[in-house]
Amino acid sequence: MATDYDAPRKTEEDVSEDSLEELKTRQSGKQSSAVDVDETDLADGFELPGADLSGEELLIQVMPAQADEFTCFNCFLVKHRSQIAAERGGHLYCTECES
Repeated sequence: MATDYDAPRKTEEDVSEDSLEELKTRQSGKQSSAVDVDETDLADGFELPGADLSGEELLIQVMPAQADEFTCFNCFLVKHRSQIAAERGGHLYCTECES
């Protein structure tokens, strides 16, 4: 929306002079009583925690960690071995967790 910076600005006195009825008519014109979204349509897409998913089939192939990868003991993400920053107590930590 374009703004005319040369136009005179309202002072606090001008703003306080606006009548209550005028402000109500401006506000009521902006409101709409129509509801666009049906709540029951939205609820169909959500799965509840603890729902029985035994009949569902996994659509992606899960691969085990490769020889050049490790799992960070802090963030539990699988990373390339070039990102090993520290080894403490037999556990590997990535560069992001050690920074």
